[in-house]
Amino acid sequence: MAKRLIPTFNRILVEKIIPPSKTNSGILLPEKTPKLNSGKVVAVGPGARDKDCKLIPVALKEGDTVLLPEYGGTEVKLGEKEYFLFRDEDIMGTLHD
Repeated sequence: MAKRLIPTFNRILVEKIIPPSKTNSGILLPEKTPKLNSGKVVAVGPGARDKDCKLIPVALKEGDTVLLPEYGGTEVKLGEKEYFLFRDEDIMGTLHD
């Protein structure tokens, strides 16, 4: 049975991107290589409500690549995969090519 998690409010479900440990030609990369703490947005909640109960939509969408804070988020394990739940305001930015 497949499970799907749909976040509530202004939460975002992210799958962290693990950088490769070696190049395509097989050269091992040193552990001191600078790594971005990034992830791919898997699911997005509808947004939060302001004091007048108006919906404030989340600024991100599924498929966005985002820069994550070093600490924080709630770890969620669905099947064999690990995901993290963050609030919209905790995401540091989006990454574009």
